[in-house]
Amino acid sequence: MYESKSQPLLPARHFRHRMLTHVFYALLVMIVTLAIGVFAHLLLEQVSWHEALLNTAFIIGGLGPYIVPESIAGKLFFAFYSMFVGLVFIGTLGIILAPLAHRLIHKFHLDDDEDL
Repeated sequence: MYESKSQPLLPARHFRHRMLTHVFYALLVMIVTLAIGVFAHLLLEQVSWHEALLNTAFIIGGLGPYIVPESIAGKLFFAFYSMFVGLVFIGTLGIILAPLAHRLIHKFHLDDDEDL
């Protein structure tokens, strides 16, 4: 997917496109994560869709639940969902930062080749 050490640095226009693609993928992951939480809330707690969306957004944002689940299944699901959201945060951060890290490391390797 990325250029190898022997290839030249990607032009800025292509790099911007790569960054936008990665941000798009990260947004897709976040939308799927939000949808999982909303549907679980609707199924397990029988709340309205806007309350489910608000509560799930609060959990994803790290603020904690707006509506504390009443059922045992809801409490168990949202305990695991909160841990899952933490992993999703780390994953989306990696998706977004991967092209930046690759470009930086690639640039340093190109500088090393010039010294030889």
